[in-house]
Amino acid sequence: MSAKKNPEEFYKKLKEQLADTSTWPSEYLYKFIIPSENKKIAKLEQLFDNMGAVIETKTSSKGKYTSVSVNVKMNSPEAVVEKYIEVGKKIEGVMSL
Repeated sequence: MSAKKNPEEFYKKLKEQLADTSTWPSEYLYKFIIPSENKKIAKLEQLFDNMGAVIETKTSSKGKYTSVSVNVKMNSPEAVVEKYIEVGKKIEGVMSL
């Protein structure tokens, strides 16, 4: 996912796709690539704290980046998009997939 060029349009389209393809509330799998810094990884995990999320991390072969998969039950497509926006604002260098 790349929301760099036109984030409003990107998120609008994502909401529509999620509404059309899932029944809500629903499980959603977030995938992020983040620099391998303990503070940033901990902050990302903290953003999903108390949501019942299952979080898996895997460090890249050179150790520079960490992929983070977050499987969590979300209430609506709007909630999914709000979480993407929150993560993007609070963690520098994160990439959403």
